[in-house]
Parts: sequence; C-alpha cells; structure tokens
Amino acid sequence: MQQIMTFSELKLIKPLVSALDKKGYTEPTPIQEQAIPHVLEGKDIFGCAQTGTGKTAAFALPILQMLTAKKATNSSRAIKALILAPTRELALQISESFTAYGNQLGISHTTVFGGVNQNKQTMSLKRGVDIVVATPGRLLDLMQQGFVKLDAIEHFVLDEADRMLDMGFINDIKKIIAKLPSKRQTLFFSATAAPDIMKLANTILRNPVSVAVSPVSSTATLVQQSVFYVKRENKRLLLKHVLKNGTIEHCLVFTRTKRGADKVAKELNSSGITAEAIHGNKSQNARERALKGFKNRSIRVLVATDIASRGIDVDKLSHVINFELPEVAETYVHRIGRTGRAGASGIALSFCAQDEMTYLRDINKLIKKNIAVSPHPFS
Repeated sequence: MQQIMTFSELKLIKPLVSALDKKGYTEPTPIQEQAIPHVLEGKDIFGCAQTGTGKTAAFALPILQMLTAKKATNSSRAIKALILAPTRELALQISESFTAYGNQLGISHTTVFGGVNQNKQTMSLKRGVDIVVATPGRLLDLMQQGFVKLDAIEHFVLDEADRMLDMGFINDIKKIIAKLPSKRQTLFFSATAAPDIMKLANTILRNPVSVAVSPVSSTATLVQQSVFYVKRENKRLLLKHVLKNGTIEHCLVFTRTKRGADKVAKELNSSGITAEAIHGNKSQNARERALKGFKNRSIRVLVATDIASRGIDVDKLSHVINFELPEVAETYVHRIGRTGRAGASGIALSFCAQDEMTYLRDINKLIKKNIAVSPHPFS
C-alpha cells in the first residue's frame, strides 16, 4: 500500500502546518508533493497543472517559508516576491491563500489589479510589503508611476501562463520580466505545454525541474457526470426542475454568453432561487460581491461565463451544471474541475440541445468515455 505523505514530511515549518490543519488540509496534493521540496531548495519550476490541483499552495507555502527564514537577517521593506495572475479574481484568490497560510508569520502582502481606484493599493505599497500579487496591466501602470520597484525580487511566479498568452498579456509580461533581477527563483505554471508556452518558459527559467499532474483529458475521476438531452427552449424549465429537487444546495452554472448568464440568473431569482451572474461586463465590485455571496452561501447559484469562472475556487462545491455545452472540449474539463477538488466528490450535469451534439461528441472523445444520459420530464 502506498504511504500517504503529510505536510510536515515536506519539511514545512510548524506555523504553516497548523494553518493548513485549520483549513482541514492534512495531506498534500500530487502537485504540492512534487513541487514544494524543489521550491524550498531554490530551484526553478515548470509546472503543468490545472486549477483545482492545489497549485497555489505549491508555491505560496514554500515562498512564505523562505521569506520567514530570511526575515531575521533582512528587515528591508522592498518587495521580495511577485506573483503574476491573469485576472483580478485569481489574484484575489491567491492573496486569500497567502493570508490563510501566513497569518502567524508576519509576512506582509498586497494585491494589485485594475478596474478599481489605485489609492488603496499605492498606500500599502508605500508602507512596504514582502509579497505582491498582481495582474500585469495595473502592475506596469504602478511601475511607470514609480510606486513599484522590482529590483529586490527573489521569487517570481507566473501563474496560468497559458491564459496570460490567450488574453494578450505577452508584451506586458516581457516588460515586467525585463525589470526583475536576473538572480531570482522563477516558478512557471500553465495548464498546457503548447509550443508558445514552452518558448516563453525557456526564456525565463534556469535549469527548471518539471512537475506535472493529470493531463487535461483525465477529468476529475471523482466527478460523477451525466447529460440531459433537451430542446433549447426547455433548458430553463429543466434547470429549475433540477434545482427544485432539493439535493443541490450550492451550484455553479455555466453559460456560453454574458447575456445568457444574466437571463438565467434573472429567471432563477424570479422563481425564488437566489442566483447571481458573474462575467466580464460586471464591475469588479459586483463580481467580488457575487463571489463572496456564493462562498458564504447567501447565494445558492452562481451563473458564470468561462472567462469569469477562472479563479472561482470554492471549497466543497458539490455541483456544476453546463446550461450550455462549451464549443471547446477542454473547456468542459476546466468547468467540471471546479467540483471534485482535493479529494472531494462532485457531480456535473450537462444540458445538450440538438445543435450541441457535435460539442458533446468532442467531449466524449477527449475524456475517452461516453457521458451517461439521464432521463427527465422536459425532453
């Protein structure tokens, strides 16, 4: 029988282990087990891992530990670690992890992102912080205004690099990297190892250790999947029927468009089901409010588009519903990976109309199995 590893066996300091304990994490996920020892040794990492694999802790824990060890000898208030994330949601998520894991260590951090007034961010930068979690656009902006200096950076993390490239951030990233000291540790994470990703990784990593966990086609094995064949015009009826069933307390619903997300949320609310839509056209505050309500369960259903959903990381989410199937099969895997995380089980339901059958075929092909078909009263 394979020996189960614990966090203390990864040579993590007591305050980190007890913070993990408090969150109910007792054993590391595969990416944490593989990456943490190498990061603690100061090596560069090329990590191939999706969201939901526990990769934030794989870099946050060792960075906190290394900064704590140096704190006694280095009291400078210069920024020592920089984490770049593609979206505000993901930046805030990462920031929450630093808060949760490092609350006993006295290591300070701040989050820098666009779409909100910069004053609060510049105030904390002026006070001096050890770690900055940032989106590329706002970071560059603050660098140009002289609020951010990167010449003392010891640890640099590029998270969701594939998504950064998709969103057109490559030039911003290059400008930021040009300002970093050449003597630093770089941790690079991406869900894919496509040629343009490898090209970028090769320019910024030095003798990296590669760590990888389950490829995109292996959907979370703990997620129970089923599909409902349904006419497009009956999808909302079916959704309300499924939600009225009572076993679904908390659920993430995916639509393909922003308008679709708004319509579904509106319809659910008018049927007495608390729902909120989250997408790119919503203000930052509205998105944060919706996410907070969903996390503290005052909102039962969060209706999201794919772009907005990256960075939604909710503990113990039991259900994901694909109100519309995505056009790209890999997106389906990312969506259902929101449930069944870190060892918990989950359920993914998909609504498939006649014009979505080709998408379903692509998904079945990618995950190498046919999703079970469920009967219902609204075919």
